[in-house]
Amino acid sequence: MEQRALGRSGLVVSRLALGTMTWGRDTDEDEAAMQLTAFVDAGGTLVDTADVYCDGDSERTLGRLLADVVPRSEVLLATKAVGRTGPGPLGRGASRGHLLSALDASLRRLGVDHVDLWQLHAWDDLTPLEETLAACDTAVASGRVRYVGVSNFTGWQTAQAATWQRAWPGRAPLVSTQVEYSLLQRGIEREVVPAAEALGLGVLAWSPLGRGLLTGKYRTATPEGSRGASPQWAGFLDDLRSAGADRIVEAVVTAADGLGTSPLAVALAWVRDRPGVVAPVVGARTAAQLQESLDAEAVRLPAAIRTALEDVSAPHFSYPDQRAAR
Repeated sequence: MEQRALGRSGLVVSRLALGTMTWGRDTDEDEAAMQLTAFVDAGGTLVDTADVYCDGDSERTLGRLLADVVPRSEVLLATKAVGRTGPGPLGRGASRGHLLSALDASLRRLGVDHVDLWQLHAWDDLTPLEETLAACDTAVASGRVRYVGVSNFTGWQTAQAATWQRAWPGRAPLVSTQVEYSLLQRGIEREVVPAAEALGLGVLAWSPLGRGLLTGKYRTATPEGSRGASPQWAGFLDDLRSAGADRIVEAVVTAADGLGTSPLAVALAWVRDRPGVVAPVVGARTAAQLQESLDAEAVRLPAAIRTALEDVSAPHFSYPDQRAAR
């Protein structure tokens, strides 16, 4: 698997990242072990989790696998903080106290002394940004974190945080932003991607398969046992469903038929090779599902197909960001 630098940093990661949001709930430990083994065997290195995934069980599962299945030295660990992990006002947020406590808890669940990438999972309106970023500096200076990134920040939030960190020598620069990006969700192209490129952040794209819709399996019905059939996840898919989304899915299916590959491979290759993207983050319930994404590594989209997909899925640009569409 190709390796890419994460932003303007020395951290080099695989161009496909393994997401673990379902580990410990929808994905049991045996399936998780098969996923991790297949991912590493294929040349993958970046494994992404978060303290809130499955109430911490994602990190616990990953930690056990790093002790028994795959050596810690063969993977790059990415986790996140800010989300709610406890009751009351102190149980969430980007304050210094919550962030550093959350980091220590993540390290205990993972069974490691450091993570390679620690990401702010969301913007916190209630905490001064300088306090949040100072906590990131502390985490890096203490050796518990190697690199710092953000997740789900808007364009101006990304630019403000990255600029603050670069304004003074010795601060830990932001190296990445993890945001939703797919043919069904291209809003980050307005401001987030330009901000990331200008300030040296690599883009990690979560849900690159349009929350599963771009696989084509929901075109005519919702398969029994699928994420879309689950009361917990049905609304997550429904948020992206529309007549426009249906047209995009049909275009992906048509492209896949023409190339002799799967809709999944087409959708994943499109995101993987977009400007600014370092790695799509692919999550799977089963090892078989993950293998489909790993098999897509060799797929290259011809220029004509890329153009056709971009035309049918083009986001609306208007003043003042319309120049970004030219």
